[in-house]
Order: sequence, then C-alpha cells, then structure tokens
Amino acid sequence: MSENILVADSLIKAFGDLKAVNGVSFHIGEGETYGLLGPNGAGKTTTISMVTGLLTIDSGSVVVAGEEIKTNSTRGRGAIGLVPQDLAIYPDLTAEENLAFFGRLYGMGGEDLSRRVSEVLGVIGLSERKDDLTKEYSGGMQRRLNIGIGLLHEPRLLILDEPTVGVDPQSRNAILEAVEELSRAGMAVLYTTHYMEEAERLCDRVAIIDEGVIQAEGTRRELVSMVGEKDRVAISATGNLAQAADVVRLIDGVTEASASDHHIEILAGNVSGLLPELLAGVTSSGASITGVEIREPNLEAVFLHLTGKALRD
Repeated sequence: MSENILVADSLIKAFGDLKAVNGVSFHIGEGETYGLLGPNGAGKTTTISMVTGLLTIDSGSVVVAGEEIKTNSTRGRGAIGLVPQDLAIYPDLTAEENLAFFGRLYGMGGEDLSRRVSEVLGVIGLSERKDDLTKEYSGGMQRRLNIGIGLLHEPRLLILDEPTVGVDPQSRNAILEAVEELSRAGMAVLYTTHYMEEAERLCDRVAIIDEGVIQAEGTRRELVSMVGEKDRVAISATGNLAQAADVVRLIDGVTEASASDHHIEILAGNVSGLLPELLAGVTSSGASITGVEIREPNLEAVFLHLTGKALRD
C-alpha cells in the first residue's frame, strides 16, 4: 500500500446560505493520479482552494505529507505544487528566467536552483526554447511552463486545475505525457479537467462531484459497474455466424450475442476476463475469426447518470 500524501476529511465550506462544499472526503496515495470531475459550480475550485490553504475551512481537515494545512500557517505547504487554470508567468521573461524567479520565491538558489531549472525544462519539453521570451510562446507552451513552475520545488502533491484548456493537440499530449511520467516517479497528482478522455487516460481513481458532494468515487471499472454498463465486443469472422452467436450466448457473463454481416456483436461484463472463452466459442462453431474490437463503457455515461449533466455544462 502506498503512503497517503493527501487526506481530505469531511470538508465543508459555505458562502452565506450556499454550501459550496458539503462533507467532501478523499485521499491520494504516493504515485496516484486522482481525478476530480464535476460541472461548473460543482465545488471543485472551492475544494482545491481549501486543500492548498488558500481558503479557510469551515469544518473538516486537510493533511498533506503528514502536516495539517491551515490558512494561517505555512506548515505543509512546501509539499504542494499548485498549477492554476489561469497562467501565472511573466511574458517579458524567458522560460529560464521565469523558473529562476519563482525558484527564488520558493527559497531556492545557487547550483541547486540552476540544476532544478534545467531538469524542469527537460520535463516540460522547453529546453530548446529556454532563452525565448514567453510572450512569443504558443498557448500550449505557456501552459507547459505554468506546470514547470509548480514542479520546481519537487512537491509531494501536484495540483493541476484544467491544465490543457485552450491548448493545441501537440502541447496537450506533451502535458499528459509529463503527468504520466510524474505519477510513475511517485508524485501524487490531483487533476481536474473538462475532458473525460483525459480522466480516463490519466486517473487511477476518479471522484464525481456535484452540488458540493462527491456523488461517486472509484476506478473507471468500479464507477462503470455502478450503473450497469457492459463491454461491447465486435468479432469479425466468416462462416456460420448465427451458430457462433448461439454458442457464445451460452457463456456465463454474456448478456447478449447477435450475428450481423461479417460480425458477431457481444454484450458482456468484464470482457478482458472472458475474451479467451469467447474466441474459443466462436472457433468451436466452425467460424474463422478475422478481427476483434473491444469497446469498453466510459466515464461519460456514469457522469450523465449521476449528475444529469454533461461534463462541459
């Protein structure tokens, strides 16, 4: 079991009569990427603000790397790297100068700072453009630099709030690859996004938050199973496909199986475990398999089921 880097317990925050966050609890382990998904106004930003100590907690607690986070104390905050949705860079400085400036704000200096600036430039893929003014950068490059600033002091927890909004596909992929590498290196990551495919690619666990309450939490498979979604398999084949479908339909775990032109369409739970038996069943019927396509259910269906809204609403 990995160490919990972040533990948020029963967080409550009200603004007048509105409870923006109402009893939110979650934890993030070392090397885990945790997605916080919700429509606009769901409580994501308020939760992040409490986790980082920027907003006073009405009730509950936040512990990061063993230290409780409070607005009136700096204890524990050095373990947090925050990458806000709004860019926080100086356009008239180069990437290297921006990193050096923020490094000094973190209390870094000398050879340690120079080494770390060089390392971060490599992580965010800007080493070759380090001497260019950042106002000459594309939006995607500026966002990568924004992430680099949050990484400079080697935090235990990195918080990324909508890091790919408005970026080009190449920069977006570079950002996602960087997050994957950071997670593999042991960093805990709290990730919010309006792009469901990012959550599916990056996040080990996901919490769906709406109206200030976590409606559901778990791995993609766990969340999908809550609403009864099944995997769909299309097996391309030649031969008596109706007979093959009859054989497959008898396999435990298969909900539906039907034959169409050159395909057998199968609906089943946990297809990854059933696939060898499915293929064997088709082959035993005398059909020849030419291809297999698995379409697993996605988080979008779960999100719509729980909130009644699309993620970008």
